[in-house]
Amino acid sequence: MSLKFGPIKRRNSVGVKIGSVVVGDCNPIVVQSMTNTDTADADATAKQVQQLATAGSELVRITVNTENAAAKVPTIREKLDAAGCLVPLIGDFHYNGHKLLADYPECAQALSKYRINPGNVGFGRKKDTQFATMIEKAIEYDKPVRIGVNWGSLDQVLLTKMMDDNAKLAEPLETDAVMREALIMSALKSAERAEELGLPRDHILLSCKVSGVQKLITVYRDLAVRCDYALHLGLTEAGMGSKGIVASTAAMSVLLQAGIGDTIRVSLTPEPGGNRSNEVIVAQEILQTLGLRSFTPLVTACPGCGRTTSTVFQELAASIQVYVRRQMPLWREKYQGVEEMDLAVMGCVVNGPGESKHADIGISLPGTGEVPVAPVFIDGKKVMTLRGDNIARQFRDIVDKYVEGRYAQK
Repeated sequence: MSLKFGPIKRRNSVGVKIGSVVVGDCNPIVVQSMTNTDTADADATAKQVQQLATAGSELVRITVNTENAAAKVPTIREKLDAAGCLVPLIGDFHYNGHKLLADYPECAQALSKYRINPGNVGFGRKKDTQFATMIEKAIEYDKPVRIGVNWGSLDQVLLTKMMDDNAKLAEPLETDAVMREALIMSALKSAERAEELGLPRDHILLSCKVSGVQKLITVYRDLAVRCDYALHLGLTEAGMGSKGIVASTAAMSVLLQAGIGDTIRVSLTPEPGGNRSNEVIVAQEILQTLGLRSFTPLVTACPGCGRTTSTVFQELAASIQVYVRRQMPLWREKYQGVEEMDLAVMGCVVNGPGESKHADIGISLPGTGEVPVAPVFIDGKKVMTLRGDNIARQFRDIVDKYVEGRYAQK
């Protein structure tokens, strides 16, 4: 299959309203994330939800796994509302969701969406009844549902049957191919059952998550041509650090380039004590670098070489990127379109002036042996030269003035 580059044509999917956010139907691709706090700790969970929302998460999922957790969901919603944080909350249910939704109606009402995993919603004869109970609660409270199938918790009854049927074929498929088909069938059959129970089609999203890049691409390509449900993308158990970032970016970029995907999550394992919001930033940058959405000004910077033994340009690039991210909550309210601003912080004369001219604002810092001056370019024209020890502060002032002058709402 050849890759097609250029403007991305989105796959047509049914729109789903989740609180104030609409997913699918060619609406902007939505970034979501998930807390890792104990939901029974309402203060800690509300605080982390706010942090994720401030970072740019447009939907936030919370674990609802115990009675204590379910009982605290309304409190978490109240705390968020009181703080002016209106981000929709998604309840993540496994094993006992039918009971928690039935026994805690305030929880069922406070959530904006339910996530159901067909692989562990119930077992044996109880499975159909417990799945039906969750769907009936979604209908009762008018909530959308994501039917989220996962490679690690696949419906074993369905998989066993499909494996047995495959073994009887004259030319059996490989085991991986049967498992991929089982993922898709679990999602599609569950969605079909939900509709039979009365849940509207525009209240259903699907996901089929695996931890392998090529497997994820194959599954979603197949799923996308077999249904028009809105699709949630994510490489499950992506991993830590650069591995998780690279794997998630590789998998989702191929699918997004093909127009597949209506909402995404980057499932990074945070470093011990690390910032959970990093997964939101990575998801935003995937969408922004593909040209699908703009969230915050991005800084173009050279990697450095023997011509740039000074660390000044590295420090300036890092400080400017941090600065614009910190300013975005304020800028977003006051300056329309500022998220599309391009900045460049370059380290020597080779590509520095040229790259700076291509940015809205660019600065070319002196490399090794070059004259210790830093020309600044605005909208392609050299406007000044900075010198001395306060270049970082001066450059931030230039950025602030440019933002106010260009993006202030008239």
